[in-house]
Amino acid sequence: QVQLVESGGGLVQAGGSLRLSCAASGRTFSNYAMGWFRQAPGKEREFVAAISWRIGGMTSYADSVKGRFTISRVTGENTLYLQMYSLKPEDTAVYYCAAGRVPVTTGHATGYDYWGQGTQVTVSS
Repeated sequence: QVQLVESGGGLVQAGGSLRLSCAASGRTFSNYAMGWFRQAPGKEREFVAAISWRIGGMTSYADSVKGRFTISRVTGENTLYLQMYSLKPEDTAVYYCAAGRVPVTTGHATGYDYWGQGTQVTVSS
């Protein structure tokens, strides 16, 4: 049974930083893209960042987070990370970890087969 479990969310002031983690288990993800998505109240779920699980780890980012967020993974630990810097109030959302056999550059949720339950990130102004 595949499980993706996020952690690391919380309340932070604007300009601050957080690191989200996603512990993945239940299968081999070697041919998968691992992604972070977020959903703010009243808005659709949106793509944040993705990385290939393979060695080399190609990455892609939404324009809104480029230069502020960094996605990474530790394959030996089956863990995905999202390091977030210079947080803004508009980054406030529930952040979800996802896995799917899609191109890293997909940039949307279609094709991501597995999802975590989400972790809340709140950025105060």
